[in-house]
Amino acid sequence: MNQALLKEITQSQIKSDVVKFKVGDGVRVHTKVREGDKERIQVFAGIVIARKGSGIHETFTVRRISYGEGVERVFPVNSPNIAKIEVDRESVPMRARLYYLRDRIGKEASKVKEARLNF
Repeated sequence: MNQALLKEITQSQIKSDVVKFKVGDGVRVHTKVREGDKERIQVFAGIVIARKGSGIHETFTVRRISYGEGVERVFPVNSPNIAKIEVDRESVPMRARLYYLRDRIGKEASKVKEARLNF
């Protein structure tokens, strides 16, 4: 299929109000969860360890430690089920993917070099 045609078709589904975040940032992802006929917001907070793809196919992976176990979740950036994305901490990433955090244990698993804010 022609790349330009695909981009033109999916252009209307791409969100324009996405918050700027990068790999290494601490984020809180607010997702819509449907249970029966009710809908509620569930928050998944962690560190962004990867961003992949472009356009409508762009995704990001968030990792957190839950009850001593590492949990990763992949979110599509342009999903209608994502209510909002909040950036908690900004970091200074030294690489494109932070997969080395998977091997860390305890408090070290959530440590990424953070940006210094001068006030």
